[in-house]
Amino acid sequence: MPVRADDLPVTAAAADPSPPPGPVVTGRYDQGPGYGVNRPGGSDSWLFTFTLGGCGLLRQGGARARVGAGDLVVLAPGTAHRYTVAPGVGRWRFWWTHCRARPSWTPWLAPYAVSDGLYAVPAVPGALYERIDAAFGRMLADARQDARGPAGSAPSAPDPVAVAHGGPARELALCALEEVVLLAAGARTAPAAPGRTPRPAPDTDARVRRAEELIAADPGAAHTVRSLAESVALSPSRFAHLFTLCTGRSPMRALREARLRHAARLLEVTDLTVERVAAASGFISPFHFSRVFRERYGVPPGTYRAGERR
Repeated sequence: MPVRADDLPVTAAAADPSPPPGPVVTGRYDQGPGYGVNRPGGSDSWLFTFTLGGCGLLRQGGARARVGAGDLVVLAPGTAHRYTVAPGVGRWRFWWTHCRARPSWTPWLAPYAVSDGLYAVPAVPGALYERIDAAFGRMLADARQDARGPAGSAPSAPDPVAVAHGGPARELALCALEEVVLLAAGARTAPAAPGRTPRPAPDTDARVRRAEELIAADPGAAHTVRSLAESVALSPSRFAHLFTLCTGRSPMRALREARLRHAARLLEVTDLTVERVAAASGFISPFHFSRVFRERYGVPPGTYRAGERR
C-alpha cells in the first residue's frame, strides 16, 4: 500500500514504524522537550537529518551524536536508533528525509562514520547552510506537487511532511538530497573522533589512491589485502594500517561497499538474475549477498530492483 503524508504522524511515537525505503519522505519539524523517536529494530530506510536550530541527540547502536545548527547526521537502516531533543535544550528545529540512499553517496559519507551506520558531518559554513536549507525546501515542494497531481489543488495549510512516490518528483527529491550530501560532506576534511589520530585527507597517499582505483575498476575481482598490498609494494599489515588511516575504513570494508554499490547499479540497469549480479559483484554465495545487501539498503535485491523501476 502506498504511503501518504496523511498516514504519517507529525510527531512520531516510539512504536511508529519508519517509512518504507522506496518513496522519498521529507519533513521539517520544530520540536520541544519531550519529543523523541525510538526504533529498537532500526529503520527500513536511510534517515538524513539536518539541524536548523536548537539541539538534538541521535543514537545508533552504541554510538551517539549531539547536533546543532548546520550539522548533517545520517543513519543507515537495520540498526536500533533513537533521536530526541537534547536534554536541557528548549527546541530542536530540523529537516529530515527517509529514503533509499544512492550507492554513490557512501564514499562521500564514509570519512564521517562514527560507527557502522552512523555518519555525523559537522556544521557547514553559513553559505552552504542556506543552500542545504533550500535543497530540502525543494524536496518538500516537489513531493507536495507529486501528492496533488495534475488535477489537484494545494492544501490550505501545507503539511510539514510530504511523500514523493516515483517519477519526476522522486528523482528531483533524490537529486536535491544528493546536493545536500555533496555540499555537506565536501565542505571540509573529516575530523578525528576524540582520542584518535586525525585522519589525513583521502588523497594524501598515492598508494591508497591506487588501491582504491583497483577496487573501483573491478570490484568483482578476487581482491585480498595481500593482493592489494602487493600491487602498491607494501606489506599486508602496513597497507591495511595506511588504508584505514587515510580512509577511515579497512580495505575489506571498502571492497565490500564497492561490491554492493556495483551490485546496486547492476540491479538498476540490467536484467541479470540476483544470482548473476552476486557473482558479477564478487559474492560467492547469493545468500550471503542478499543478506549483506539488505543490511546496507534496507530491502532484498529483488525488491530494490522493483522499487527502482516503478
